[in-house]
Amino acid sequence: MNYGIRGKHFGPALLFAVLALFCFVCSTAAQTIRDFPPPPPAPTPKPTPTPAPPKDEDFDVIRVNSNLVMVPVSVVDANGQPTHGLQVNDFRIEEEGKAQQIVEIGNPDQVPLDIAILFDVSSSVSQKGFFAFQQQAAASFLKQVLKPIDRAAVLTITDQPTLVSPLASAETAAARLVTIPAASSPVPTAFYDTVIAAAKYLVDKSSERHRRVILVISDGDDNYSNLVKDLTVAEARASQKGEVTPALAHQNLLERRRRAVIQVQRAVQQADATFYSINPGGPSVHLNQISTRAQAGMESIAESTGGTAFVPDSDKDLERVFGEIAAELRGQYLLQYYSNLQLPGAQFRRIAVALPTHPELRIRARQGYYPKVIKDEGVRLKK
Repeated sequence: MNYGIRGKHFGPALLFAVLALFCFVCSTAAQTIRDFPPPPPAPTPKPTPTPAPPKDEDFDVIRVNSNLVMVPVSVVDANGQPTHGLQVNDFRIEEEGKAQQIVEIGNPDQVPLDIAILFDVSSSVSQKGFFAFQQQAAASFLKQVLKPIDRAAVLTITDQPTLVSPLASAETAAARLVTIPAASSPVPTAFYDTVIAAAKYLVDKSSERHRRVILVISDGDDNYSNLVKDLTVAEARASQKGEVTPALAHQNLLERRRRAVIQVQRAVQQADATFYSINPGGPSVHLNQISTRAQAGMESIAESTGGTAFVPDSDKDLERVFGEIAAELRGQYLLQYYSNLQLPGAQFRRIAVALPTHPELRIRARQGYYPKVIKDEGVRLKK
């Protein structure tokens, strides 16, 4: 029958139709997938931005002034004997007329001492007949006053400053000092140049927290320092040409010496040093204008820095003077304060020390100082 034949051929036809439909669907699906746009790339993470530095208004800035001022003060009674046992409240310090708060009285035994001892070997002093005695007395002084933490340098005053021994122990400095030969012939004296050189040497080689002393054994007469020598030669030449009268030349020379003393005084003050002088000329220094003027110059430098200018009467008196200086250095009051003045620059600041509680006592201290120029240190505090 026809029914059977149609059924026999329907099976393969149906299978073919199903397969055709499946291929069409797959092809359509594949085409549909290819038509989609590609997926977007994975996002790149952005770097974390560096926070901007805080502005100045976000902070309180505290300026720290580390200008510690140390003032060695000698106190003696009516007989010239050192006075001990005074306290902070006994003293009063003013800087440029403004009271300062003393924070401490330092112990001299705990504050190192650096001494530059200047020995005049020029003919004006070495032919006095006791040059070797001066050397021995100075050497004994160094051994007496210096402790293991202290040091001394030795310089000679001749035609130019000469460093004989750098800062060293008392034994080393004393041993070198006694080997200095006396002048056997006339030797020029560059007194001003040598004191200035000693002051600069202490600034370079000594710690700021050390006590500094310049001790000079000389008559103070100068005939060869750069300022005096150069101007004197120029003046002499002008005088030969009739350009300057003798009286005017003398006045000019005195003025130049006065300016030289001021320069020396400033150099010692800038070094924060105390100046002492011992004139081996004895009472004869008052017999002529030259020696009197020279001694007056040393007295001016000593007074401005809190020291003393001595004129011993004899060999034995020389030992007494050295002993007095040693006792003074060991018994000084080291007043320390932080300046509360806000002054620009590094100009000289005058200070005055008084003892309101003991007006009967005499005090000696430097008349002022040159502040160190330092940058303020900012301590920044977050608000």
